[in-house]
Amino acid sequence: MPCENVVARLLLKQRKARVKTTLPFTIQLSNETTTFKQPLIHKLDSGSGSIGSAVSRGNNVVYMAVIEVRNDVSEKMKQRSKYRRFRRNKNTRYRKARFDNRRNSIRSDRFSPTMRSKFDSHEKEIIAVRKIMPITETFIETASFDPHALKNPDVLKDLSLYQKGINFGFANTKAYVLTRDGYKCQNPKCKCKDKRPRLHVHHVIFKSNSGSDEENNLKTLCEDCHKGVHDGTIILNLKGKKKGALKHATQMNSIRVQLLRRFPDAKETFGFVTKEYRQLLGLSKEHYYDAVAIGSGGNAVNFGTKDVLFKKCICDGDYQLRKGVRSEQVIPVRKIQGFRKFDKVKYGGNTYFIKGRMATGYAILMNIEGKKVELKPIPKFAKMKRISARKTWMIDVKQAV
Repeated sequence: MPCENVVARLLLKQRKARVKTTLPFTIQLSNETTTFKQPLIHKLDSGSGSIGSAVSRGNNVVYMAVIEVRNDVSEKMKQRSKYRRFRRNKNTRYRKARFDNRRNSIRSDRFSPTMRSKFDSHEKEIIAVRKIMPITETFIETASFDPHALKNPDVLKDLSLYQKGINFGFANTKAYVLTRDGYKCQNPKCKCKDKRPRLHVHHVIFKSNSGSDEENNLKTLCEDCHKGVHDGTIILNLKGKKKGALKHATQMNSIRVQLLRRFPDAKETFGFVTKEYRQLLGLSKEHYYDAVAIGSGGNAVNFGTKDVLFKKCICDGDYQLRKGVRSEQVIPVRKIQGFRKFDKVKYGGNTYFIKGRMATGYAILMNIEGKKVELKPIPKFAKMKRISARKTWMIDVKQAV
C-alpha cells in the first residue's frame, strides 16, 4: 500500500521491511499485517501506440506510467522471412516451395504477432501494477471505431449509403477512378496527340513506397505520361496516400474486445468521457493525464507524485547469430564482461541503456527513446555499473509536464 517516504525509511532502518524493487521503489514488510486494504483504483488508457496508466487513492494520484508498445514486429518478421528465403534458395534449391505448413498459421481464431504483442503489453502493465499494489478496482478506457465511417463521413448523414462503398456500381476501383477522372489524362501538361489514348491508373505514391490501392492514391494517366513518370522525365505535383491510415483504428477494436475478455472484472469507460474530465481538470494532452482523468468525474485531484515511469517494450532476446555478405561475422548474443544489450547501466553519474557492445570491452549507450548518446571517449565496461538486467521493457523515470 502507498506510504510516505519517511515511513518507508523508518521501516527499512528498523529492518521491518526490505526493498523489493527499485523502479518503482517498492518495499515488502517482513512481519504479518492485517487484511485491510486501501481503496486503490487502477486506470488504464489503452492504445495501439502508447498506453497510459495511473493509480489513485481517492483523489490522490500515487502512480503514473506511459508504456510505448512495439510497432516493429511486422517489419522484423518480414526481414526474417527474407533471410530464410535466401538461405533456402542458396542451400536447398532442389526442394519444392512450401507454404501453409506451419501449425500456427492455419490455426483458427489466430491473431497476428503484432496484435499478440499489443495484447500482452496491456496485460503485462495491469499485472505489474497488481503485483506491487492491492488494487481494488480497475477502469479501462477503450474505443470502438467504424473504419467505413472514418473513410466515408457521408454515410453518417445518410444511413442508406452505409452498405454502399466508393466502388458501388463499378466493376472495380480502376473503373471508378476512370469514371471519376472523365476518362482523361490528369497530367495538365499532357502532349498526347492521340485523341483516344490508352489509359492507365497510376499510383501517386508508388506501391514500393507503401502507396495505397485506394482511390485517393490513384490518378488516370495516358500511356505516354505514365511511362514518363516512372522514367523520371515527368514530375507530377499530386498528393497521394500511404496504406494503413486506418490500421490503428482497426487494431483498437480488437484490443478492446481482448482486454475485456482477459479482465472481466474491469469496468469499461470511453475516450469522449475522459476528454471532458481532462479538460475540466485543466490537464494537458498526455497519456498519463488521460489515465488520471478516467473515472475522476472532473473533480480536482492531488498529485502525490510527479514522477512518471516511462516504459518502452523491447524484444525478449537477440536471435541473429551472424552478419555480413556471407555471414562471416559472428554476433555475440550472450554477455560480454557481464553486460547484455538493453541492460540499464550507470556511467558518469547518469543512467543509460546499452545499444551496442564491442568484444574489446566498449559499449554504445542510448537513452530511453533509443537515441544514441554521443560520448567521448567511448564508454568502457570497466567504468560502468549495471543497475538492472535486460527485461522485455526498458524503464526510466521522467517528470510530469
